[in-house]
Amino acid sequence: MSTSTIIVIAVVVVVLLMLVSLYNRLVKLRNNRENAFADIDVQLKQRHDLIPQLVDTVKGYMKHEEKVLTNITAARAGALNASTINEKIAAENQLSTALSGLNIAVEAYPDLKASSNFTQLQEEISDVENKLSAVRRFFNSATKEYNNAVQTFPSNVIAGMFSFKKETMFDVGTVERAALDKAPKVSF
Repeated sequence: MSTSTIIVIAVVVVVLLMLVSLYNRLVKLRNNRENAFADIDVQLKQRHDLIPQLVDTVKGYMKHEEKVLTNITAARAGALNASTINEKIAAENQLSTALSGLNIAVEAYPDLKASSNFTQLQEEISDVENKLSAVRRFFNSATKEYNNAVQTFPSNVIAGMFSFKKETMFDVGTVERAALDKAPKVSF
């Protein structure tokens, strides 16, 4: 074998190793993102399990707030029935909006706020919401890392060849975003 043949073979082997390495990195990043969403699913399951208890506790006090409770129940059902990551993100944003409506309605019921059952459930949901916030941040970090790899050269070439595509972040949703864009109202 000639020296030029050896050099060509060496270059081809190096290029192939780089391609395999880039492909494997994309697979690892995609799997990391999916694992991060699985962590979210664990917290969402806990949240979904607590919601019926919260609704039942509140029902006795809030006879006039049936619409709020119906919205929460419907949003929970939608979240439980969502199958893809994007569907789950949308459904969970609706559920978060419905739960925030409950928190607003609860302010009108001082007896309910004093109930130890309600207080305990509210603390548990608050704990779950805090954990959800943390795992969502991790999910978004994993998604950002994956999206960066899918969109930057040279891994974007491999991503295009093997149908890796940019993925959606877990954001607050349009309704929550509109509420966050408004200045908070402070009154004394």
